[in-house]
Amino acid sequence: MLIPNTEADAAYIIRNAAAERKPLEICGNNTRGFARANQPAEQISSRGLTGIVDYDPAEMVMTVRSGTPVSEVEAALAANRQMMAFEPMDHRGILGTHGAHSREPTIGGVFAANVSGPRRLTAGAARDSLLGLRFVNGRGEIIRAGGRVMKNVTGLDLTKLLAGSQGTLGFVTEVTFRVLPVPPAVETVVISGLDDEMAAKAMAAAMALPVEISGAAHLPASVRSRFIGNHLPEGEATVLRLEGLGPSVEVRAQKLAAVMEAFGPVATLGMERSLTLWREIRNVVPYADGTEKPLWRVSLAPSAGYHLVSALRLEAGIDAFYDWQGGLVWMRMEADPEAELLRRYIRALGGGHATLIRATEAARGDIPTFEPLPDAVAALSARVKEKLDPAGIFSVGKMG
Repeated sequence: MLIPNTEADAAYIIRNAAAERKPLEICGNNTRGFARANQPAEQISSRGLTGIVDYDPAEMVMTVRSGTPVSEVEAALAANRQMMAFEPMDHRGILGTHGAHSREPTIGGVFAANVSGPRRLTAGAARDSLLGLRFVNGRGEIIRAGGRVMKNVTGLDLTKLLAGSQGTLGFVTEVTFRVLPVPPAVETVVISGLDDEMAAKAMAAAMALPVEISGAAHLPASVRSRFIGNHLPEGEATVLRLEGLGPSVEVRAQKLAAVMEAFGPVATLGMERSLTLWREIRNVVPYADGTEKPLWRVSLAPSAGYHLVSALRLEAGIDAFYDWQGGLVWMRMEADPEAELLRRYIRALGGGHATLIRATEAARGDIPTFEPLPDAVAALSARVKEKLDPAGIFSVGKMG
């Protein structure tokens, strides 16, 4: 593994690799390694590039070197009662990369994978908080894109392009992103006993209310007991999060509960259990089970999620729960990944994306980790890749 300690070192390594047409696999600390290059390559890691470059809490903007551990970023923000609004999930539990010798997730990896959590509904994904970055392209050139404010749009599209590119377009060395204040109060309204279809209707009705819901998830009976130490009310749990000032949250929770009583029994969790619950939803705790059973992350229209699960259950053994008002389905298969079946049903339901997060090497076979792109989009992606990485050395075959 190559571990440059400066941006200039990284540029030197990449220039030499490009000259020799030598493949490089870009990584941070390998805690999100659900997608790997499809040919042997030496790894180049950002873990040597660490430290907070600039952070003024009054401006609510932070600039950090890409190899900085997420925990260090979160600690600095917490000291000023601020947070990353997009709630980056920690993949170590579901991928089994949290052992005694594992390293921590890096902030560069968060943006390279465009990670987000339950607040995706209102705050967007990592990409939506990203203001600027520095990276080394496939020629070994150091590029700066974006800036510290949204008004500076120079290179902003390039910034958005790098987010979620999984290290296939450039070696990110520094990121600049927006942060927000931590909500002083959090409450969760729980509706019990709803099947998947009724839960989808209840969440849609809740999201239409003027109560500013920041999280909406449905936890079927198969997973309910695995959250907050089995302290959720009996039966399936449809959970809705409210955040903000204490008096406001209290009033909004009352209004929300009054409407949701038409769907089923309603309860509230309080702040401490709410914080734990949404952290566990974010990190997909039910499937951090120490197994290698195939695990899919499926994104599609919220109204289609339960239809997908219902159809698949007729043909395969699966377990699932829903986030993002039903638009994100975490789906664990009991045997084979069933990729062809899953992606066929997604197309039939209007389209979406299925990412194979976890599986044994044997089960993965030739299954694409990411949703195959339509021909026109694939051609456009190939042209972008050619411009930023003309020698084709970065993470070959990882995407597309």
